[in-house]
Amino acid sequence: MLRLAPPGFERILQSPQLAATFGGGEVNVAVALAGFGLPARFVTVLPERHPVADACVYQLRGFGVDVSHMVRGAGRMGVYYVEPGANQRASAVTYDRDRSAVALATPGAIDWARAFSSATWFHITGITPAISESAAALAIESMAAARASGLTISCDLNYRKNLWKWGRKAQQVMPELFRHVDVGIANEEDCQMALGIRAKADVASGRLDSGVYRELAESVLAAYPQLKVIAITLRESHSASHNGWSACLHNRKEFLLSRHYEITHIVDRVGAGDSFAAGLIFGLEELSSHQEALEFAAAASCLKHSIPGDFCRLSRGEVEDLLKGGGSGRVKR
Repeated sequence: MLRLAPPGFERILQSPQLAATFGGGEVNVAVALAGFGLPARFVTVLPERHPVADACVYQLRGFGVDVSHMVRGAGRMGVYYVEPGANQRASAVTYDRDRSAVALATPGAIDWARAFSSATWFHITGITPAISESAAALAIESMAAARASGLTISCDLNYRKNLWKWGRKAQQVMPELFRHVDVGIANEEDCQMALGIRAKADVASGRLDSGVYRELAESVLAAYPQLKVIAITLRESHSASHNGWSACLHNRKEFLLSRHYEITHIVDRVGAGDSFAAGLIFGLEELSSHQEALEFAAAASCLKHSIPGDFCRLSRGEVEDLLKGGGSGRVKR
């Protein structure tokens, strides 16, 4: 998508200008993975003969993301507006995605066998099937093709109530997709609103009760027997500018907790969950234990809160520096 945002922490069009960048759930993950040093390919449908779409493709190439399997078709460029929050004023997102190229795309639009050539992992989010009925059908097709190709499949549930407007609710669509998934990523609201699985105790305070989150993870694993790993993020929202951040992971053998981060003076929280997903994928592929993978994911998403825009502009080394205790913010010379 094209992302439009006012400068700094202004309201929409408080000044007569908007900063134009790119973003979106799956593409954020691809950019982050490329930054961590893994090969990443982004597959989507963009409008044909469109200069903004051309600029998006050009920028992704610059990040090292493979865009050779992207499809151009009818429709427009999807847009979203984000108004960054501060202190007690929450951030606000407005979507403008009707009749975008991916919203109009139907099953068969993408040659999945070709798109999955040489790939080992496929990642998708719950945002794509929320866009339109045809996009949901395309998402289901993609996951079935990934399963048939023997890929590991991860899905970040990413429930977005402002997108589920095309006639079916998330709970009527997402369970079918989630039956294909090996590695699930969610927060407690995603589990409830997308899968209909509720935590057995109140988690609205955001305080980490490991027992509650262990039970939630076990409930998801019980409902989806093919699932190998479920990772759940925990955001403690003290204000728009100050959040606590941590995560947990259950792999059917053990329940793991990450380090807890106090993030103050948040610059931009949009894309932090995608940075977590990318960090987890990287860790599960490259690191020696699930605990290390969880810690890498939590650290990457923590650092993303300091970077404006959707994209996680971090290297593996920068994340590892935080894990080694390099969070003081001292100037590196």
